[in-house]
Amino acid sequence: MSYIVVTGAAGFIGSCLIAELNRAGHDSIVAVDLFDNPEKNKNLIGKQISHRIERTVFPEWLTVNAAHISCVYHIGARTDTTEFNYRILEQLNVTYSQQLWRICAKHDIPLVYASSAATYGLGEIGYKDDENIINQLKPLNPYGDSKNNFDKWAIAQPEKPSFWYGLKFFNVYGPNEYHKGRMASVIFHAYNQIRQTGGMKLFRSHNPQYKDGEQLRDFIYVKDVINICRFLMDNKPKSGLYNVGTGKARTFLDLAKATFAAMNVPENISFIDTPEDIRDKYQYFTQADMTKLLSVGYSQPFYSLEAGVTEYVQEFLMKNRYF
Repeated sequence: MSYIVVTGAAGFIGSCLIAELNRAGHDSIVAVDLFDNPEKNKNLIGKQISHRIERTVFPEWLTVNAAHISCVYHIGARTDTTEFNYRILEQLNVTYSQQLWRICAKHDIPLVYASSAATYGLGEIGYKDDENIINQLKPLNPYGDSKNNFDKWAIAQPEKPSFWYGLKFFNVYGPNEYHKGRMASVIFHAYNQIRQTGGMKLFRSHNPQYKDGEQLRDFIYVKDVINICRFLMDNKPKSGLYNVGTGKARTFLDLAKATFAAMNVPENISFIDTPEDIRDKYQYFTQADMTKLLSVGYSQPFYSLEAGVTEYVQEFLMKNRYF
C-alpha cells in the first residue's frame, strides 16, 4: 500500500487538496493536523482518509512508515501574518519543516511544501521565483521571514529529495476557509460584509500612484492551486521554488464588483483609511511571474477573478457548502 501525505489536512488548502485527490481516485490519504478545532474539522467531513496523524507525532510516524509513502504535501503552516513573535512562527514554519525535509531527503520521498508570496516583501526586486535572489528578499513581517528562511535553508542543503517544490502562494481564496477568521480571504470578508450591511468598505489609497480601490493583488482560486500541486507531483519537472498565482494582478474594486455581481446585490462601495499600524507596510501591487511554471509544461487555464468569485460565492458561500 502506498500513501499520499497531506499536512495541514483540516485547513483551507489542505482539505481542498484531499477532496481533489479523492476525486482523482486516491483514497489512501494520511491526514496530518492537530485536529483540535471543531470548526476546522468540518473541512474533512466526507473525505476518504486512511490515517489521521497528530502533527506532534508525525515526524516519528513518517520515519517508521517512509517506505510506504509515495509523496508528501506539506501544506501545514502557521499562517498568521499579524503574529510578531518570530519564535512561534519559527517552530512550525522552519524547525518542523526542516524535520520533514530531512526525513523525505533520507528516504527520497517527493516533497511539495508551502512557501509564500509574503517572502517578496514590497516586491522591490520583482516577483520572480528565482532561487538566486532569495537572499536579497525583504519580507515585511515575521511570517514572511519564516517562509523565506526555510526556502534559503532548503536550497542550501546538500541532501535533498530527488523531487521537491516550494510553492509561493499568492492571494488564495475559495471554499473551506470558514474557520480562518480575520486571516480568511478578502472575498470571504466581502461576501459577509455585503450580506450583513449591503455595502463593502475598501481601504483608501495612501499612495498617489494608485486611486482608491485600485491597489492590485494576484488573486488565485484554490482549485487552480491544487491543480498546480497535482501537476508537479504527477509530472515531476525540475525541482525548486515555483510561484502559485495567475500572473494577472487585479484591483480590489474588481474583486468587490465581482462579489456584488455574484450575490446579485447593487454595488455599494465606500472607502476607509488604511490603519496606520500597517500603512507603511501595505502592498499596492503583487503579481506572480509565472514563466517558470509555464516553461515546465503547466498549460491549464486559470480561473478569471470573475469566474472564481462567482463559483465560490454561489456554489459554496451562499449554500454554506464545503469542497
